[in-house]
Amino acid sequence: MAQVTAAALDELAIQRAKGGDLAALERVYRAYEGTVYGVAHRICRTPEEAEEVLQETFLEVCRSIKRFRGSAPGSLTAWIKRVASSKALIRIRREKYRDTEVLEEDSGWAGRRDGDVGLRMDLEAALAQLSETSRAVVWLHDVEGYTHEEIAEQMGKTVSFSKSQLSRAHARLRMMLGEEAGC
Repeated sequence: MAQVTAAALDELAIQRAKGGDLAALERVYRAYEGTVYGVAHRICRTPEEAEEVLQETFLEVCRSIKRFRGSAPGSLTAWIKRVASSKALIRIRREKYRDTEVLEEDSGWAGRRDGDVGLRMDLEAALAQLSETSRAVVWLHDVEGYTHEEIAEQMGKTVSFSKSQLSRAHARLRMMLGEEAGC
C-alpha cells in the first residue's frame, strides 16, 4: 500500500476505521507510523524500543479507536501522539530508567559547532546525554506542546516533578551547549 499522510485521511476514513474496517485501519497506520516512531524514538532513544512502542501504540489504537470521540484528522493526530508518548513513558518506567541521571565527566561531548546544522547535531547529542525521564519531559513539553499537568498525568507524577525535571534539563542543556544557544 502506498504511503498515506495524516493530511490524506478524511473524516470518512476515520469513521470507517472506528467501525473496524481493516483497510481503513491500515490507512491510519500508514498515515501515522512515521509520527509515532519519531515520538517513540525521541523518548526511548533506541530504534528497537521505538519499534516496540510503534507496535504497542497501534495495537492500542486498533483496540480503542471505537471509543475515539473525534472525527477530524487533527484530533486523531493528537490522540495517537498521546497514546504513543504514554506507551513510551510506560516502557521507560518498566526499564527502571526514570530515576537515573548520570552525566559522565568524559562523555565524549564534541563541543559546539558553528551553524544551524552543527547546533542541531549538538542539541541531539546533548539530549542523548539526559536521562530518559528528563529527555521525555523536554520532548513532550518543548516539542509536542504538552502542559506540565498533562506530562505529570502521563508519568504518574506531580506537576512540580514535571517542572523541576524541565528546569534541570534546560540547565544541563545550557551547560552543554553554552549560554548563547538560548536553551
